Amino acid sequence: MGFSGHLVFARSKRPLLEAPVFDSIHQKLKDTVQAWCPRPGGWQTLQFDHGLWEDDYLSALLGWTSAPACVADVSDSDIALVTGLGTNSQRWRAWLNLDNAAALLTEEPEGLDDVSLWVGTPEFNEAVTRKRAELDVDVPAAAEGALVWAVAAGIPATAQQPRIEELLRSRETFAEDLFRDLLDELGFPRAAQPSPEP
Repeated sequence: MGFSGHLVFARSKRPLLEAPVFDSIHQKLKDTVQAWCPRPGGWQTLQFDHGLWEDDYLSALLGWTSAPACVADVSDSDIALVTGLGTNSQRWRAWLNLDNAAALLTEEPEGLDDVSLWVGTPEFNEAVTRKRAELDVDVPAAAEGALVWAVAAGIPATAQQPRIEELLRSRETFAEDLFRDLLDELGFPRAAQPSPEP
């Protein structure tokens, strides 16, 4: 069983969990939040268990940090949907592990009583291939949005869009690893120690 929850990435001189947006989270639940090894410059990643993160937290966190931030919504370590938000309110989104995302997002036929009888059939595989192609169309815009976001965060523009697109199309066992790799590839300073394994 993989990790399901949210990875929150933002910059602050203080611990991110001190942000007022998290005041409503009970202390016992706060104690379950893991902090990855920080990156130089105040960049921090928090790992929230499923159910501890709300969509409107990202803009509230941005208001507190005054710096671009992003969050990865991870499902069983198989896929992640990354949403980045800049100080100019510009958003970008990217799926990680596109093959897995395509399989999950493929719509089931109407009137299907048992999904297991459909999964793995030629019809299912064709539907997944079509969904994968649909997701792939969005990759260049997602990569461009991520690069613009990183520059707005003060990261030197050394990353190349083709490399970011390649990463967004790549596959890893753990979507959390792809999230870390994406931040590295965008040019954010690397953590002194590796992040914890999921």
